Amino acid sequence: MGKKGKRDKKGKGAEKTAAKMEKKVSRRAKKEEEDLEALIAEFQSLDAKKTQVIESSCPPPSPRLNCSLSAHPERDELILFGGEYFNGQKTYLYNELYIYHIRKNSWAKLDIPNPPPRRCAHQAAVVPTAGGQLWIFGGEFASPNGEQFYHYKDLWVLHLATKTWEQIKASGGPSGRSGHRMVACKRQLIVFGGFHESARDYIYYNDVYAFNLDSFTWSKLAPAGIGPAPRSGCQMAPTPEGNIIIYGGYSKQRIKKDVDKGTLHTDMFLLKAEGAGKEEERWTWSRLSPSGVKPTPRSGFSVAAAPNNRCLLFGGVHDEEEEESIEGDFFNDIYFYDIGKNRWFPAQLKGPKSEKRKRRRGRQAEAEAAGEEELQLPPPQAPLEIVKEVLAEDGTVMTIKQLIPGAAEDKSGSEEEEEEEGGALGQPVEPCPRSNAMVAVKHGVLYVYGGMFEVGDRQVTLSDLHSIDLHRMDEWKVLLEMDPKTQEWLEESESDEEEDDDVEGAEGGEEEEESSEEESEDEEGEQQHPAVQPGEPQAQYVARTEQYWLRLARSHMGPEAKDKKVLKVAHAMAKTFYEDPV
Repeated sequence: MGKKGKRDKKGKGAEKTAAKMEKKVSRRAKKEEEDLEALIAEFQSLDAKKTQVIESSCPPPSPRLNCSLSAHPERDELILFGGEYFNGQKTYLYNELYIYHIRKNSWAKLDIPNPPPRRCAHQAAVVPTAGGQLWIFGGEFASPNGEQFYHYKDLWVLHLATKTWEQIKASGGPSGRSGHRMVACKRQLIVFGGFHESARDYIYYNDVYAFNLDSFTWSKLAPAGIGPAPRSGCQMAPTPEGNIIIYGGYSKQRIKKDVDKGTLHTDMFLLKAEGAGKEEERWTWSRLSPSGVKPTPRSGFSVAAAPNNRCLLFGGVHDEEEEESIEGDFFNDIYFYDIGKNRWFPAQLKGPKSEKRKRRRGRQAEAEAAGEEELQLPPPQAPLEIVKEVLAEDGTVMTIKQLIPGAAEDKSGSEEEEEEEGGALGQPVEPCPRSNAMVAVKHGVLYVYGGMFEVGDRQVTLSDLHSIDLHRMDEWKVLLEMDPKTQEWLEESESDEEEDDDVEGAEGGEEEEESSEEESEDEEGEQQHPAVQPGEPQAQYVARTEQYWLRLARSHMGPEAKDKKVLKVAHAMAKTFYEDPV
């Protein structure tokens, strides 16, 4: 009795501590989010001036992270929404909507009135209702210096048939968060986990919410059993039976002042629905113990549904913390999880058919049959590490570490010689190792867009596009290339004053070229804000119109706001209008 009583008290104490932390984070976050609401409101006022739907062909999207990539339920299209980009000094947020036409290998930008506010780290889920719907929940908005965050708790739906955005206002939903996961399961959207962060505090979640797609109502689930610990960035996959699978994820906790400890979760859970479709639907957590070869510990991996009742995991990063630095090992491998067999296994590229026939020539029939199904292959050997050095234009040497899974079976020397002489293999074409890539599956083909890797303090944001047929698993195809050496990176300023001066000239390259094209399309309409002169550099525009944007920012933020903060907001407004004039 004594031990049980202590355990009960300990459990209640942990709940009280978590509740106190959530209140503490909420209080501090509320003040920060109030500071950002004026900037968000100005962005929305710009969006509100768009009154018609415009779809126009365009270059590929500029590099961005933490956007969503979804497959259209009826057309051969992928839908990209939102995201962020950091150039070393400033964070850009987007609410742009792009369509990738698979058959044409081309991009189009879709401007629709009254879209959701700019955001990243949200979640998107597609349902086939009424010609297709894209549902968006949550995410975050960051200040230009990346030190303040606004976490959304809003729910939006894009009606794909009519090309209209609609905000769904329903009470009782999850609190504001990012890094959560959301999937469509039966006639519900299921939301799990995520985190909420302020300048000094943070909290991770393990709660579960369901949104009914028929009644448009939220409900918080209270599953029985022991569920996953709080986390973000996990794998979440629905099963044909209406259950939910959770794997991995990341969380951190404060062990002492200004010292945080991160945790890479590798556990796996099943959230089982009992009495599905009935009024009293019950849910239960249970731990899964899958067989096979599990993915190595990592965060920032990408997930998607795969053919044959499987889901897949791509890429990610494993950070190795040292005394004064963090070095990350980035991955570009694929792991499959067979839902029916509760089994993980690494994907193995089979190579093009012509090459495969050449390699098999002279083998025994039984050896040929044994190589047909990847499930029968023994576990792979130790991965091969390849280190590449790339010299950027600014003189920075970027070292890219690539881990390639070992071969599943040994090959004889004669076979290796034959392959080399034939030249069929050559250097494999595949996405470079990365984390936080955007992935989608359409007609059994996996599409991988963008992602990032780090070199020291430098972050390289990718915008390339690759695909691979998940049925054949023969080879990667490059649909859009990108040279990381051309990406701009600005060193962090030593003072806020330097930052204000430097950031004005920080936006060039693809973004500026793209914005100039958009300007030519939008010049037809009358602009209420100071117009951008043809060929005018951004820094010149900001300086010329500074007083106008200062007055506008002051009117939104009030007379009590500090001049320095008003100036930052004014510059952000000017640069935003320069990039996307309405």
